[in-house]
Amino acid sequence: MIFETNVQEALKHNRPIVALESTIITHGMPYPENLNTAQRLQQIVRDHHAVPATIAIIDGEIHIGLTSAQLSMLAKTTNAIKIARDDLAIALAQGKTGGTTVASTMFLAAKAGIKVFATGGIGGVHRGGEKTLDISGDLQALSDTPVIVISAGAKAILDLPKTLEYLETKAVPVIGYQTKQFPAFYYSQSGLNLKHDVSDIATLVRMIHFHTQLHIPGGILIANPIPDIYAIDAKIINQAIEEALHQVELQGIKGNAVTPYLLAKLEKITEGASLKSNIELIANNVALASDLACALVR
Repeated sequence: MIFETNVQEALKHNRPIVALESTIITHGMPYPENLNTAQRLQQIVRDHHAVPATIAIIDGEIHIGLTSAQLSMLAKTTNAIKIARDDLAIALAQGKTGGTTVASTMFLAAKAGIKVFATGGIGGVHRGGEKTLDISGDLQALSDTPVIVISAGAKAILDLPKTLEYLETKAVPVIGYQTKQFPAFYYSQSGLNLKHDVSDIATLVRMIHFHTQLHIPGGILIANPIPDIYAIDAKIINQAIEEALHQVELQGIKGNAVTPYLLAKLEKITEGASLKSNIELIANNVALASDLACALVR
């Protein structure tokens, strides 16, 4: 692993660190929004007195923390691959460059000793997953990787009830932060009630403490809803999702190409509204993750 200087110093001196994924740079957003967002997220972490550690694979090397030049390179490259956890060894062996998904970012963060990770939305059970068995590796990672993940629920293009059921089956604690419902990414109220919710970071820290002391395997998912000011009406976004999913079926798109295609299609259908919401919900998650990382160190 190659550690960016500030990340290396933070690990050495037990300072708060927030891991950030890189697929939002390579596959989640168009240029230059991807670069602007990546830079903004790193600055949010710094503004909240923590150290950002954007994780990626560059030329077959694991990078824990990226410089400005590396962020710019990833944002502009057109041949970066999407690297899930099962792709890691192959990408390293072949000298590839790519963005790490939620699952692979969690894995590498845990290896590096980073406990807190902020993303937009996790992957989950895809619609029709009971027939296709198309289930994101993010869910397995949450069940066996000891990292705290802050997200705005699961991506709204997924089957949210089945995703929540799968997480319960895998014994992953899902804790709503100032919400009693599982967020639906682009909007805050999915109608799916959560078993656990907290209203403040101090209570969250106590929960994490006992989870750690009991040596419970796996991570914790903190469900942090998108601020209402940036939310999209549920009816509007779900109609757009249905239209985009129809195109996926018509074109026969499968596997890890589905999510990037759907996000790009939604941006076009909603005339950019979905991208703006995506950016703002990630920023909101990163702010919470930074405050949590600082509280855990204290």
